[in-house]
Order: sequence, then structure tokens, then C-alpha cells
Amino acid sequence: MALTIYQIDVFENKLFEDNPAAVCPLEKWLPDELMQSIASENNLSETASFIPTG
Repeated sequence: MALTIYQIDVFENKLFEDNPAAVCPLEKWLPDELMQSIASENNLSETASFIPTG
């Protein structure tokens, strides 16, 4: 399975100067255990996922 994950800086307007977070767009929700593994693999506890809504 291939997923796109974006790492962003939050709470700051300057690059590399604040808290990193991951954002993972999904086509459908994944099992909680897999979502936790994704956050752990990227070493970012601040990991958000979303699915598009119509």
C-alpha cells in the first residue's frame, strides 16, 4: 500500500522553526492500529488523516 504523507510546520510562518505534523489524505478510513503505525513510523505523534466528503 502506498500513501501520500505531507509533513508540515504548524503554529509558525517560518520553515523548520516550530512543531512538525503529518497530514495523510485517505480514500477511506484505515484500521486504528494501522493509523497508529503510520504515526509511529514517521515519528510524529501529531498526525492527522482525512477523507474527502461530497
